Amino acid sequence: MLPQEIIRAKRDGGALTPAEIDAIVDGIVSGRLTDAQVGAFAMAAFLKGLDRDETVALTRAMTFSGETLDWPDAAGPVLDKHSTGGVGDTVSLLLAPALAACGATTPMIAGRGLGHTGGTLDKLDAIPGYVTQPDVATLRKAVAAAGCAIVGQTAAVAPADKRLYAVRDVTATVESIPLITASILSKKLAAGLFGLVMDVKTGSGAFMPTHALSLELARSIVEVANGAGLKTVALLTDMDEPLAPVAGNALETLHAIKLLAGRRQDARLVDATVALGGEALALGGLAADAEEGRTMIARAMASGEAAERFGRMCAALGGPADIVERPRNHLAEAPIVLEVFAKAEGVVAKVATRTLGLAVVALGGGRTRADDRIDSAVGLDRLAGVGDAVGPDRPLAIVHARDEAGAERAAAAVRDAYALADAGATPSRAKLIQERIA
Repeated sequence: MLPQEIIRAKRDGGALTPAEIDAIVDGIVSGRLTDAQVGAFAMAAFLKGLDRDETVALTRAMTFSGETLDWPDAAGPVLDKHSTGGVGDTVSLLLAPALAACGATTPMIAGRGLGHTGGTLDKLDAIPGYVTQPDVATLRKAVAAAGCAIVGQTAAVAPADKRLYAVRDVTATVESIPLITASILSKKLAAGLFGLVMDVKTGSGAFMPTHALSLELARSIVEVANGAGLKTVALLTDMDEPLAPVAGNALETLHAIKLLAGRRQDARLVDATVALGGEALALGGLAADAEEGRTMIARAMASGEAAERFGRMCAALGGPADIVERPRNHLAEAPIVLEVFAKAEGVVAKVATRTLGLAVVALGGGRTRADDRIDSAVGLDRLAGVGDAVGPDRPLAIVHARDEAGAERAAAAVRDAYALADAGATPSRAKLIQERIA
């Protein structure tokens, strides 16, 4: 089959057969499809959509485009969590070691940043020596050593998704429910999971522009996953403001490590982690229900057990053994640090979260081309949240930049991202966990 004819059929709104989708996926993996053709397929699918049968076929083809894993010697049920992406979302760095501390086996195959959102792998790449794309043998050794490993696709696991994912990032085809569903689930099915909890974002910093589309995505993932035999629950969570008060790879990694080690507090981030972890433990039978699971995750984080697992995981994957104890010795810092103040005192009423994410990308903390190198040191810190008072003694954010010009551009973007109410106002804050889909 000629790839251009398959692309033409989808461009014109036709439904592709499993054989046609297999041919596209085979061409992506073998290199017979050029980047232009991969981008054209992604755009056709984005504009014309894929029905449920096409989505299932694409998921299956990408799952079996490479090696699939199993875990016969796993110490506990193989569980994982995945997020559709957001700003300040460092849940994975907290949850993988917390799940391991609770008796789960967690080979978490994570992704890189897409569009305005940060990627878990990009955060971990900020740790010197940490190998985010190990071979399968190294992945298995890390999981055996720590009970968890946060990595990207190895060369052998879901290689079709790896290439399509990179092309989608730079061709404005990220926000496609079928493509997101197939991308996420192909990696998770190939990883040999028993249970999966999905964190589907909604709000101004989410990929899906409306609550209805976020809910549609959550339902798509849950239906396709459970239909494929993977127990899956989704939580719809708020992204109308950054989940944590940081955005940028080294800054977010430092924030997560300090939180695990008990040296920083972040109630909103912890609440999201505990809620998702509780669902995962219930899916795996390690907790009687999600409520008991939440208690177990909270205890693993508060006791330091999760921090200890994170340190073991980092060392097993080539990172420094003292990353938990001395993170600042290893994480890069930007040379320019600039406090950004509002033009007048007030209270944060609304945050254009996507604008903040794009400010980090413009600083060099994200990609505009698939082969761009990321500057892990740049980003935003001390981001004000909805309801926070800002003024001469409390900035909107602190910019970490490579140069003065970049810092000033980011400062302007930060000011544009914030809408303020008068001092003393009490703006309503969106509920963090908005819906459960099972």
